[in-house]
Amino acid sequence: MASASSLRFVMGALAALGLLAGCGRTVAEPVTLADLQGRSLQFTLTDIDSLERDSSVGAYRFTLAFSNESCAQLASGVTATLNGQPMKLNPGGVPDTGVGGREVCEPPSATFDFDPAQWDAEPTEDLRIILQDDTHPVLLVLQDAKAKRRFLRTSPGTAGTLRRGQTHTYVWLPETDTLAAPAQATLIHKASGAVAALTVDPEGNAAHFLVPSGTVEGQYILRLSGTAAPQVLACEGVAGCTGGLFHSEDLEISVTN
Repeated sequence: MASASSLRFVMGALAALGLLAGCGRTVAEPVTLADLQGRSLQFTLTDIDSLERDSSVGAYRFTLAFSNESCAQLASGVTATLNGQPMKLNPGGVPDTGVGGREVCEPPSATFDFDPAQWDAEPTEDLRIILQDDTHPVLLVLQDAKAKRRFLRTSPGTAGTLRRGQTHTYVWLPETDTLAAPAQATLIHKASGAVAALTVDPEGNAAHFLVPSGTVEGQYILRLSGTAAPQVLACEGVAGCTGGLFHSEDLEISVTN
């Protein structure tokens, strides 16, 4: 008969083995595009004109990612392009950071950093994203999504000035976009950093907002933001495609009587 000490040793060893198994590295299954055709694609176009951001890295970016039902890593040989230009491909899986801690599996994804000045100068056109390997093609086409977004002031008044107690209007451009929800407007006092959200009355792509009469006069940043829902002209080779076009813009303004 085994002694009590030996039983404790065996049980401790089994517990240790279980603990080691639980803490082992997450295994990313190598997959082809054909293996991922049952998953969906999520996309985001980010277009941020910020006066407070130190770096513009990632401020003008299109991101495409597969849904993350299970940990998977793209096999070699996959290419990704946006309107014929190469995208930066992240095969996904568990990144080898060389440090301990909880592991997070990243889904396969691709990004493209665009030049906002170039997109502003060029005509609006569809965004056409193609992923392919030897097994399967994936196609996503977004109508008129290749465009620089902005808010245009259409209400009367002096440029760079908002009057207290008056309603002001800014319109999201391009007009081919359709906002998925009302735009947001925020006043940030440049000296104190105090933030005040403004109530927006939406009308299509237009944002009407009243500057309260009690607003302190001074220099502010007016931050306008919104998300447009593009029309998906093609979504082929996957189960579905969803996403939005996000734009945020900072304007230096004066609040006066």
